Amino acid sequence: MSTTPTTPSATTGPRRLEGHLGTGSIVFMVIAAAAPLTVVGGNVPLAVAGGNGVGAPVGFLLAAAVLLVFSVGFVTLTPHVREAGAFFSYVATGLGSRAGLGAAFTALVAYTAIQVGVYGYAGWAVNDLVLHFGGPALPWWLYSFAVLAVVAVLGYRHIELSAKVLGVALVLEIAVVVLLDAVVLGGGGRDGLVTSTFAVENVVTPHIGVAVLFALTGFIGFEATAVFRDEARDPERTIPRATYLAVLVIGGFYAVSCWALITGVGAADAVAVAGRTLAGEGNFLLDTTEEYLGTVLRDVVQVLLVTSLFACVLSFHNVLARYQFSLAGKGVLPRALAHRHPRHAAPSTASVVQTVTAVVVLAVLAGLGLDPLVGVFGSMAGVATVGMVLLLLTTSVAVLAFFARHRSTSRRGRFSTVVAPVLAILGLLASLWLVLSNFTLVTGGTVLVSTLLALVPAVVFAAGVGAGGRFRLTAADDDERVHPPR
Repeated sequence: MSTTPTTPSATTGPRRLEGHLGTGSIVFMVIAAAAPLTVVGGNVPLAVAGGNGVGAPVGFLLAAAVLLVFSVGFVTLTPHVREAGAFFSYVATGLGSRAGLGAAFTALVAYTAIQVGVYGYAGWAVNDLVLHFGGPALPWWLYSFAVLAVVAVLGYRHIELSAKVLGVALVLEIAVVVLLDAVVLGGGGRDGLVTSTFAVENVVTPHIGVAVLFALTGFIGFEATAVFRDEARDPERTIPRATYLAVLVIGGFYAVSCWALITGVGAADAVAVAGRTLAGEGNFLLDTTEEYLGTVLRDVVQVLLVTSLFACVLSFHNVLARYQFSLAGKGVLPRALAHRHPRHAAPSTASVVQTVTAVVVLAVLAGLGLDPLVGVFGSMAGVATVGMVLLLLTTSVAVLAFFARHRSTSRRGRFSTVVAPVLAILGLLASLWLVLSNFTLVTGGTVLVSTLLALVPAVVFAAGVGAGGRFRLTAADDDERVHPPR
């Protein structure tokens, strides 16, 4: 009998779902959740106006680089995680149920925050669309609640048809942005390619953290590559490829598109144009599209922006409902949330609870009279990003801890199990410092309000750790019941 230490493995147990998803299919679903047009239309103006101006594209590249390094340890641990799941499954595998529950609660708060933020952004975008076509000026929150109602219905039911429709919209939104990028960069924009984007003085600035923050926000949900593991054709190869490819494609798309918009309006006017977008006096993406592609495609992009926001918020709603469903099944949340609808085969009860939560939070923010783009989307994106960085940090620490206990179990070398996680931790700590040091610019609030918002994910994580001793999130908590990876 072998005396080699053994570890938990997802691949040795039965797969709860079956499928034959290839790398391309998984990457496509992750990109759909990222809602690229939403990021280009909303995050880019925020990064340019509130961040380091023409150097904002580098913020997207820095975020992608950090996530690529993080992904090395992430995919190395994947075969040892017993169940297909999100970050909390990885954290529980490496650090135990206490830290795992802290990660789960943090994820719930982060996804709720970004979902509410996107509802605010959607209300602004729908209102802008209605006004553009001659409709009445109504409060943005009316449109936000209308979008929320549609999401509530689809989240409660089976959404295959909606997914197919939104998939077509995703292809169209990517195609039109790629076309815009090609025309602007190919023609040199107003004043030639803005090469100053990559100049040191435009990158190393006090406010680059704002650009990094909104870049990281655009990656929220990329952990979904591991969620689809049970349905992958060849998980051992498909998941690593999908993870790396998703980061490269999303990061490259964001950086190039941000650079194209800056080139389109010229380096001298980029910050001013982005600022007018935040003030509701113009639209960075749509105005640039009209200038280079014409009025018809501008109108198309404006419609696709709304569908992109809808796809984004629907994705976050479903992720949250499944987080609650999974945690309820483990006894962490009330058992009623683990109810599956007999006809729709969806976590309908959890979906209803998530809808009520979003209604309450959105109503509070609307009642405070906040601006939908800066006050709601900006501040909630800030909370979500802090939560995401905390999750990434904890996952990287979990990778180190796991392979420190099970040194001989990985087929990968020391770089994948030690060096890459350490580099990821350092990069994420630097990113967190950049984000927190510029947080008041993101929220638009006072130092006190910004500090309280930034502390929310940490407080929730601590609360989860405190309560986690009573629960068992994965079989990894019991080293006597383990199996070697396949």
